[in-house]
Amino acid sequence: MGLRADMHEHALDNLKYIRSTMENTTEFTAVPGYGMVLVGLSALLAAWLGNGAKTREAWLAIWTAEGMAAILFGFIALIWKANHSGVSLLSSPARRFGLGFAPPLLAGAAFTAAAARSNHYSEVAALWLLLYGAGVITGGMSSVRPVLMMGVAFMALGAGALFTPEQYNDIYLAAGFGGLHIGFGLWIARKHGG
Repeated sequence: MGLRADMHEHALDNLKYIRSTMENTTEFTAVPGYGMVLVGLSALLAAWLGNGAKTREAWLAIWTAEGMAAILFGFIALIWKANHSGVSLLSSPARRFGLGFAPPLLAGAAFTAAAARSNHYSEVAALWLLLYGAGVITGGMSSVRPVLMMGVAFMALGAGALFTPEQYNDIYLAAGFGGLHIGFGLWIARKHGG
């Protein structure tokens, strides 16, 4: 009896190890392509509104509202896609995606608050693009290839925005948060199930 119980326990341990190994090597595929398109469209609206803002504070308020709406749209779309594709948001790839994605966004929020407090807005757009790109890259390490590529594109736009006069910020933000989200969102939706 003891030998049989030991063999059974050993077999269960092996199955747990195999399952854990397989889970850790899979990609997080619940990145919502159509949700990214919606986020991109909201960013284009924010760029249009931001370009017409009378003050830098109004500009920041418009883009902050857009960022909060984008997080909400993206999260709802993520949940919807995960539910429809049978992907658990508690899986190891999903946790790695979230843990890689969130810290740069939190850093961006902290920088934005500091910029607003000191009335220093000139590098805000560049840093948003750079930090969002960094979050997409680190989160995208456990996702499908287009996500990683999108992060690199965001960082390239952010680097360009650092060396461009402030009056072009809305163009860079529209190109990144609008154009890149729409383009990569359609790619992901077509190739990776919505």
